[in-house]
Amino acid sequence: MKKTLVLFCLFMASLSFAQQTDYVDFKSLHATLSFETDSLEVNGAIALKFKILKEVDSVFINAVGMEFEFFEDMRNDLIFHNDGSKLWIKSNFQVNKEYEAYFAFKAVPTKALYFMQQNNSWNIWTQGQGKYTSNWLPSIDDVNDKILFDFKILFNEDYQVFSNGKLHEVRNVFNDYKEWSYKMKKPMSSYLVALAIGKYNKKTETSKSGIPLEYYYYPEDSLKVEPTYRYSKQMFDFLEEEIGFAYPWQNYKQVPVHDFLYAGMENTSLTIFSDAFVVDSIGFNDKNYVNVNAHELAHQWFGDLVTAKSGEHHWLQEGFATYYAHLAERDIFGDNHFYFKLLESAIELGKQDLSGSGTSLLNPESSSLTFYQRGAWVLHALRTKVGDKAFKQAVKNYLEKYKFDNVETSDFIQEVERVYGRSLSSFVNLWIKQKAFPVDNAFDILQQQSTYINEFLMVDCFAKSSKCAEYLKYYVSDEAKAKIISQVPELVTAETFNNGLKVRQAISKYVRQIPKSLKDDYETLLDDKSYVTIENALYNLWSSFPEDRAKYLFKTRNVVGFNDKNVRLLWIVLNLSTPFYEADNKQALFNELLSYTDEEHNADLRMNAFRYLKMIKSCNEDCMANLENAKSHHNWRLVKFAKELSEELGKNKE
Repeated sequence: MKKTLVLFCLFMASLSFAQQTDYVDFKSLHATLSFETDSLEVNGAIALKFKILKEVDSVFINAVGMEFEFFEDMRNDLIFHNDGSKLWIKSNFQVNKEYEAYFAFKAVPTKALYFMQQNNSWNIWTQGQGKYTSNWLPSIDDVNDKILFDFKILFNEDYQVFSNGKLHEVRNVFNDYKEWSYKMKKPMSSYLVALAIGKYNKKTETSKSGIPLEYYYYPEDSLKVEPTYRYSKQMFDFLEEEIGFAYPWQNYKQVPVHDFLYAGMENTSLTIFSDAFVVDSIGFNDKNYVNVNAHELAHQWFGDLVTAKSGEHHWLQEGFATYYAHLAERDIFGDNHFYFKLLESAIELGKQDLSGSGTSLLNPESSSLTFYQRGAWVLHALRTKVGDKAFKQAVKNYLEKYKFDNVETSDFIQEVERVYGRSLSSFVNLWIKQKAFPVDNAFDILQQQSTYINEFLMVDCFAKSSKCAEYLKYYVSDEAKAKIISQVPELVTAETFNNGLKVRQAISKYVRQIPKSLKDDYETLLDDKSYVTIENALYNLWSSFPEDRAKYLFKTRNVVGFNDKNVRLLWIVLNLSTPFYEADNKQALFNELLSYTDEEHNADLRMNAFRYLKMIKSCNEDCMANLENAKSHHNWRLVKFAKELSEELGKNKE
């Protein structure tokens, strides 16, 4: 018996390293789930269907750190084995036969599903990102096995529950609990499985093609709905037409969540994004959701519908999503915005190569900059080479041929070659395989296509400083003027303040010591529709003109800023640092600043509050306790920040 068990384990290990998709096709997974907020626990019952493709006696489904209970099914003679990371299913399987397995599970996930509490309400959300869904749901880490998922989710009736697909039914089950039933029509990779639970209101629109568009928001953010979701329908309609392939899912939902790990995640039919992008009409001018919105939407085709087989081809998802987001923004903001984005990414890619960090686009260890921005550049250069008509037809053919399937780079290139009628091997070697990004070729394309970019590149105060004062006076773009101010801030005159928001923001950023001759003009920056400008201008004015500090504090006392309260935190610290300004209870202000380090607040706000407390040397016992608490947060940026700050404060204390 012992020998048999050893052989069985060895076989399972060998299969796990092989491509399991060669042996089995997992067809569907139906789950009934409940979430216990007291124990941070997931409980579920699973019905799993799979088909045996080749002779094999064991298959597995990924399940990290779970407990199981198995149900007998007289139609199948199945033996289950849980090794802690996989649930193995063993039987005398027959080729081309479908099987069903039934079991219950319990999990207390340490990643991929997060229980967040804010203002006495729960916000629960998932982030599968590649292969982590199996930490909270028995599933398949291999992106090459696409499964049809259906969910029934039980939770308190006071909340909204979201998952992939169409909401089929909501029904009362017992006491104050409801059951939300979601159904998918088409299969997807397990990493795209998503769930979000919280207290939300909803706004709806319908695309030109009839797809329901659902925008969710916290009840207290009703005034932020329009600026947050601005241009959403326009971008959806544009991408459907530009891509030339109908949106492939039943509906499209977008849900902001508390302390999300990234900007957003393209879960099939359900994009989850950081509530840091929930902004008012002023915040929209500085930090809006438009690009992330378009990027995650483009993924519904590139990543969700057609999925890269491995990390080597990751650019087929991120590069495409980045490029089509650029195109969607071009439709909104115009050609100059589009080309400036490409210019910025070309410069960053060139810097990456100079630092020695550049890699081939086919290197699975490449940086996000490479996968996203170089990938987007490949598509723009390819479109330039083969022409709009051939490019769009090739993309349409590619999506049609590989829909609900997995691909490699060669699959896409072959579709372009088929339409173009010529080999693209030299293009592939230069733009995709070569380690260094072809920055000179990228600049040539930009300069051939955009006079605006030529003008921007011409304006260089380090090379032609004698002309820069004239450039600021006469017509060049706001981006070019901002570039001049960043290089030679002393050229700013009263006349420079008559420019647009971007130029005035550059003044607030780079003109820190304010000449008295510019004081009146500089004070007008406090009225700008930009929280970045207000924050910079408030500090610079407060520093430059001590005699007027009370005036500046009074004027900005009700400005909060973004979700990280950037202006409010600065205002508190400046108030505390202005002894003669007695309009407020300074102890109450300090307590407010300290309270923002508590775990109920978002990570960016907490880090800002910690920074200010460190700056004014006031990180007391409560502050240190909250800093220690931050070390166990799920957000790696906050954890890293807390550890470094704690170490720094410890050294200062010594």
